[in-house]
Amino acid sequence: MSFAAQDLFNLLPAVHRIRDARLAEEAGLDRGPLEELIDVFAQEIAVMAESLNQTHDDLFIETCADWVVPYIGDLIGYESLHSVVPEVASPRAEVAHTIALRRRKGTALVLEQLARDVTGWDAKAVEYFQRLCWTQYMKHIRPQAVQAPDMRQRLALEWIGTAFETANRTVDVRHIASGGGRHNIPNVGVHLWRIRAYPHRDTQAAQADVRLYRISPLNHDMPIYNRPLVEREVSHLAGPENVPLPLSRRRLSRQLALHYGVRPTAGAEIDNPLPALQMTVDNTVFERDRIRICNLSDDGPTWAHTPPPDGFLAVDPVLGRIALPGDAPDPATVRVRWQEGAALEIGGGEYGRGESLPEPADTTTRVRVPDDETTIAAALTALGGAGVVEITDSSTYPETLTVDIGENETIEIRAADGHRPFLDLAGFTVTGAEGAGFVLNGCLIAGAPLEVPDAGGNALERIALVHCTLVPGITLSPDGLPVQPDAASLSVALSGVDIRIERSIVGTVLSDLRADIIARDSIIDGTDPERVALAAMDGESPGAAVTLEACTVIGKVHAREMPLVSNSILLAALADPDTWRVPVRAERKQQGCVRFSWLPLSAIVPQRFECQPETGAPFVAPDFTSRRYGTAAYGQLTDGTPMAIRNGADDGSEMGATHMLYATQREINLNIRLREYTRVGLDSGIFYES
Repeated sequence: MSFAAQDLFNLLPAVHRIRDARLAEEAGLDRGPLEELIDVFAQEIAVMAESLNQTHDDLFIETCADWVVPYIGDLIGYESLHSVVPEVASPRAEVAHTIALRRRKGTALVLEQLARDVTGWDAKAVEYFQRLCWTQYMKHIRPQAVQAPDMRQRLALEWIGTAFETANRTVDVRHIASGGGRHNIPNVGVHLWRIRAYPHRDTQAAQADVRLYRISPLNHDMPIYNRPLVEREVSHLAGPENVPLPLSRRRLSRQLALHYGVRPTAGAEIDNPLPALQMTVDNTVFERDRIRICNLSDDGPTWAHTPPPDGFLAVDPVLGRIALPGDAPDPATVRVRWQEGAALEIGGGEYGRGESLPEPADTTTRVRVPDDETTIAAALTALGGAGVVEITDSSTYPETLTVDIGENETIEIRAADGHRPFLDLAGFTVTGAEGAGFVLNGCLIAGAPLEVPDAGGNALERIALVHCTLVPGITLSPDGLPVQPDAASLSVALSGVDIRIERSIVGTVLSDLRADIIARDSIIDGTDPERVALAAMDGESPGAAVTLEACTVIGKVHAREMPLVSNSILLAALADPDTWRVPVRAERKQQGCVRFSWLPLSAIVPQRFECQPETGAPFVAPDFTSRRYGTAAYGQLTDGTPMAIRNGADDGSEMGATHMLYATQREINLNIRLREYTRVGLDSGIFYES
């Protein structure tokens, strides 16, 4: 039966409906009072019907109301987890997975899937009791349990010491839960990859020499990662193709079809729609049959094994180098689709930045590069002092930029979502009239610092860096070292400027005493703990007031005051000799607070609260996987870092820029599930592969 208002009204005797229509006509209404009353009844009946239907839906985890989820979870013994990590914050999905995985509880497949679900990282489960050397028993022969690996299987030898090792080992009696031992009869290991592979589409390779190029737009050597293949179902244990790993030369050569190009030859059908690597030279795609993988290491003044003039292109995935055919035109425009390893989604990239890219108002002028103008400088001229310059590709822009902003206006230079353009600048100056503001979003900048001069009537009030990288040391040498390690990446000589840094990587910041700096989820890298990270324009006097929230600062700091330093790491030290008295100092100690952070014991700062190291306690210090910008593990804390730092933030997460990962909570979540799902008699341990 239908409970629609019109259907219920039509069930009434005609005399009542006619009289109701007459009353509506006399009153000049669309409906009469009786029809209005029936409509109210219909709405209440619909509410009751929906409630009855929802009662049935609440029996199933897929359709139940949100408030019912914990009750269903309680029925099946579900133990709730930390929900601070965005990727693993859905209790509904967790309970559904618990129901689905119960029948396969205790298997390696389930442990691997659980590790992915509760950490958000790629994972592999290894049954170490399957990788033990055995004295053969003739009634139960184990042909796979050989004592020595086959030295002729070179690809298998590359995996020695990793989660994909196929060699067998003798028993290690140390406990696996502590991370000491692995190979033993009751042991199962869960290996996690904290470094992810992030795509770059059609970035412009940098020329190193005649017909020689580097994939990195900064023209330094860096490895290429594979694109992890997503496992849609729990049907097999993860292989090397399912996790983010740097590509070796042998692996890429033997599995070229898996990682390179969309088709085997020109004109063939697409067989790999999402490759990890693809080369285009002067708008000509090099298909798979024209690619050779080889070692392009330095050989005197040039590179080894560069190709002859035979139409083949040589690639070295370990160093990220490309050699064009010997007869190719030069210089050429080389564009590359590739994968870069990174531990954090900061500094710009092709990850989603939608929350930081509000749509400009209809009255705001927006100029797109290269769609509307071919250069950023031309786009700035077209704006006329206010508006948005949006870069819609990931090309390299060698320019000199001078930004002049109108009164009470704002200019924003930003990369479109899903792109990271490289601004290779000879100069970068920002000025503005009273009330002016400047925003930089999603760009990689090298070659020159961003300067705000105190001259020419400059009255700029605010500057914001969001998802940007101002390369520490201005630019990088071919081996990845900073070219100008003592140079500032951001120089603000103007007083009264509000500087905001969010999810960015910047080098040394020099500023006027009366400026204010607020940095969140960022890395401020002076290239070395003994060099300057934050100070005045002379590199020694007190600079701006500094607020740091979940930041990693490498280098010495001298600030006017520190209103708040929270969940941060200030890694600073004095040189020998040094003109600085202490490595970290705030001129005003009576205002502000330093909380849940690591900084030198000798630092002169406002009142400390729950900071490390503690006076009289054993000394602890952060241990970074890499402090060198341009490496995949840049800014990442090792798993050997003391727990006082790894869970020393106010919410139990890591101090520093990696706070946003909530690594400690992910590990706790995984341990909860391993206790629940590991088979009786087995022990499990967690190992970080990257």
